[in-house]
Amino acid sequence: MLNRRSFHSLAMAGAALIAAPALRAQPKLEKSKVSIAVGGKAAFYYLPLTISEQLGYFKAEGLEVEISDFAGGARALQAVVGGSADVCSGAFEHTINLQAKNQFFQAFVLQGRAPQIAVGVSTKNLASYRGIADLKGKKIGVSAPGSSTNMVANLVLSRGGLKASDVSYIGVGVAAGALTALRSGQIDAISNTDPVMTMLEQKGDVKIISDTRTLKGTQEVFGGPMPAACLYAPAEFVQKNPNTCQALANAIVHGLKWLQTAGPGDIIKTVPETYLLGDRALYLASFDKVRESISPDGIVPAEGPKTALAAISSFDTTVKGDRIDLDKIYTNDFARRAKDRFKA
Repeated sequence: MLNRRSFHSLAMAGAALIAAPALRAQPKLEKSKVSIAVGGKAAFYYLPLTISEQLGYFKAEGLEVEISDFAGGARALQAVVGGSADVCSGAFEHTINLQAKNQFFQAFVLQGRAPQIAVGVSTKNLASYRGIADLKGKKIGVSAPGSSTNMVANLVLSRGGLKASDVSYIGVGVAAGALTALRSGQIDAISNTDPVMTMLEQKGDVKIISDTRTLKGTQEVFGGPMPAACLYAPAEFVQKNPNTCQALANAIVHGLKWLQTAGPGDIIKTVPETYLLGDRALYLASFDKVRESISPDGIVPAEGPKTALAAISSFDTTVKGDRIDLDKIYTNDFARRAKDRFKA
């Protein structure tokens, strides 16, 4: 028979198990220390990564994550290809470009369901701009050559009858350097993410000519859903470290869930002060603009990979659509499990 004390102890133990499901046995991580390379962490494009880091969601999964920030996605990708980082927080379309070069990488959790990239022309350098043809011979600022900002600019040029070789691309990053490059006249046009583009737009420094910061704008530019920021890694890494990849996906989806209900004040309190670029009001105006483009649950939409392939192969002759196996560039298995766990 249970006496009162032992009954109370059992009841307390039971309550603790119910209250702390995280204490239940979790699969052992193959790798608890993970290095993530990212190209322009201060951009809203990678806000879910920052939120998951700042709120301790990686630590909650038993991960010790080191995030290295580079000037653009292409540089971050080089770090992973070169072996100095395990995972890339980068643009989904890089997995397609890599497969075209016989390098197999796999995206395993989505952060953004729209590229959040706008292209604008300088109201100072190109005051009489009429159309894409006016960009011939001009300097276009991108986060880094080869990055997703470069890809969107290439797409916009190709639809206006210009080739990438008709312009000069200059890497300007995604923060204060990008603002300075445009305002000082070093570049004539810019393809970049928020908060940079909203800041330039609101001060009248640029005229927007293409915009993928909303789902509607993305549909107009790409003709379908376009997966954007994600965590991706060499396919071999994903196969060898399934529990680690699940933990990473869990942390990101936990962050996505938090972002669904976070208010502007919550965002300001959570991101580093330097991300605000000295203007809180404009930072929040930027967030309102891109909010719907953040993935709600980490899952790559079914039509998304086809949209990405069609966009890239339309201007990059090295990418042949019939030679790319889209099933190999991503998996939704980890994100689905994370979605179920966090009810995202």
